[in-house]
Amino acid sequence: MKTIKALTLDDVKRIAAAAEAEAVRNGWAVTIAVCDAGGHALWLQRLDGAPPSSALVAPEKARTSVMSGKPSKVLEDMINNGRFAALAMPVVPLEGGEPIVVDGCVIGAVGVSGVKAAEDAQVARAGIAALMAE
Repeated sequence: MKTIKALTLDDVKRIAAAAEAEAVRNGWAVTIAVCDAGGHALWLQRLDGAPPSSALVAPEKARTSVMSGKPSKVLEDMINNGRFAALAMPVVPLEGGEPIVVDGCVIGAVGVSGVKAAEDAQVARAGIAALMAE
């Protein structure tokens, strides 16, 4: 048997606070979502001014990342490079989902939506960095 760490509510709050701080520092109105290793929602936070659709897209970016074990940008790039069959996969191939990897295991993911794709990813990575800095 393998022992795998799991996110706690305190972990999720730390991730969300750091992601929010990154978004606010840059003046970005985004939605921040965090999911567990099964892709189930643990946190959803829509900052003032974030597009309504971002509340639907951010959790799906997180779920995509946890299910693939990769940043969601990998799937977006795959499709943009001609692998159109990947559009049939049950994922949202948009940059902004980042996996949370601990001891080689994906234990969750952060998804962000609301601004440019690379900026979404930057906010997600800032949240994860706060967790890893422990």
